[in-house]
Amino acid sequence: MISVEVARETLLTGIKPVGTEVISLSQATGRILAEDLTARVSHPPVAVSAMDGYAVRAEDLAQVPHTLQMIGQSAAGAAFTGTVGPGQCIRIFTGAPVPKGADAVIMQENTRRDAERIEILTSAPAGRHVRPAGLDFAAGDMLIPAGTVMGGRTVGLAAAMNIPNLLVRRKPRIAILSTGDEIVLPGDQPGPSQIVGSNGPGLAAMVTALGAEAIHLGIAKDTRDSLDTMIKAAAGADMLVTTGGASVGDYDLVQDALKSAGMNLGFYQVAMRPGKPLMFGDMKGIPVLGLPGNPVSSMVCAIIFLEPAIRALTGRSTVTQAINALLGRDLPPNDARMEFMRGTLERTDDGLVVALPFEQQDSAVISGLARATCLVVRPPHAPTAQMGDMVQVIPLPAVL
Repeated sequence: MISVEVARETLLTGIKPVGTEVISLSQATGRILAEDLTARVSHPPVAVSAMDGYAVRAEDLAQVPHTLQMIGQSAAGAAFTGTVGPGQCIRIFTGAPVPKGADAVIMQENTRRDAERIEILTSAPAGRHVRPAGLDFAAGDMLIPAGTVMGGRTVGLAAAMNIPNLLVRRKPRIAILSTGDEIVLPGDQPGPSQIVGSNGPGLAAMVTALGAEAIHLGIAKDTRDSLDTMIKAAAGADMLVTTGGASVGDYDLVQDALKSAGMNLGFYQVAMRPGKPLMFGDMKGIPVLGLPGNPVSSMVCAIIFLEPAIRALTGRSTVTQAINALLGRDLPPNDARMEFMRGTLERTDDGLVVALPFEQQDSAVISGLARATCLVVRPPHAPTAQMGDMVQVIPLPAVL
């Protein structure tokens, strides 16, 4: 067996990012940028008012109150095109361009108006209530780095940068192959020695949530002919994920079938719980991740290995976003395998984050994984842990 760290490094070293494609902003939600985005315009493009009021020359207000002559107005989309001279001002609205000659804005609450004569009641330094050109960003500024997952805020920013189309990573194609005579599809009636397969649908949902395209190959029977046919169907995929059939047993044929199809084995068996019978290899340029058949083990291994693999395929950081939390109950010492305990994250009235591992950690309990909001990480040979100790935790987003 190898450690989780070595297994992750081996897997990620063997994965290269997929190609790119150009899409419009309307198609960008959830897509991953393949290049840095640089602003094509400045924002704002010119100096604009931050308030409703009057654009003035600050030097005219050395003594106040002071009366100025209003010579026009400036609104967003209808700028004043003249120049504000000595003793003059213009009516101005929030977001409107500040005209030539003016260098400050007086809030309308600090004025009195008599027709076109405006009495200014307070002085203001140059720049008061004026947003200079490029205050937010200037043309040429790099604002959105490659690897960003685009969403509402970043799409809006890209639009403000005057970028209508984006170069993004194409969605990786992840082929998913479930195996085993004992597995039937959801909706089918299982026989006496069969169970409803949950790995395929669960993994497909995770793959989709991570920004990839799930290709469900189906359920292969425990025969070489069935396996060989299904494995051939993975041609053209960017990664093949199998579940079941990778451990040692009379009916565990997957590894042999994959090797016959050209897979070079990278590793087999990882010192972790749940998920020991994990396999990785390269099949003629296609990374192959062999997950355990046990549903809980399969999904935990997918969180620890498949998620960073898809991140690598899309050019994103592969660092696991772990946090520290206080332990919510005592735990016994751990053995030689790294353990990932299902549990929940809670926040106390004092704002402290507490991780509470479930009492039931049996890998047959699928409902426990569905209820979990975190994985509590226990290093190999970890000593007894007391309630209140600090532990490392991997939060589980709802989409996973």
